Amino acid sequence: MLFRLFRRRSPYAETARALYFSLVAKARDPALYESLGVPDTLDGRYNMVVAHMALVLARMSAVDPQQAPNRRAPLARLAQDLFDLMIRDMDRNLREIGVSDMKVGKEVKKMTHAYYGRAFAYHNALRDGDLERVLNETVYRLSPVRPEPAQVEALAAYMRREAEALAGVPDSSFLEGILTFGPVPVPVGDTPDGSPREAPQ
Repeated sequence: MLFRLFRRRSPYAETARALYFSLVAKARDPALYESLGVPDTLDGRYNMVVAHMALVLARMSAVDPQQAPNRRAPLARLAQDLFDLMIRDMDRNLREIGVSDMKVGKEVKKMTHAYYGRAFAYHNALRDGDLERVLNETVYRLSPVRPEPAQVEALAAYMRREAEALAGVPDSSFLEGILTFGPVPVPVGDTPDGSPREAPQ
């Protein structure tokens, strides 16, 4: 306890908080749930936070330490603060929905392991082109209504686009707490009954 009281505050704490708020706001974008069929449940919202966090942390860890050693340290520290903030938010959310103190730690550990598994899967799928399958196995796995192929394809296209956009974001933007995402795409194709899909109003 004394160690925690006198522990030095990270110089990137507020920056990480600004990044996290932007990330969570996008993960709660109604279009993800209404247009792309992501389940509007605790699991679905968790998966959207994980997906966006995985994209951001992948970009923040992309600095080559051999080419830019002076750039890596601040960004790596900020990335760790951002990840830690997500873990603390998981803890808080579990307590708010009534998970007992004795079980919170175990649940957070499970969710953390799930994050690493998903982040690894997304990284490989973005590289290998198998993202639709991975999304079906993660984001949509507990959906009470199976998503249409066009919805899965649209979510995959969104993640690919955002990964590419983040690759072009300068380190200085992250270090200033600036993080933006593009709009959620509208699925292309017909609905299950064969009628043309209408864009949401």
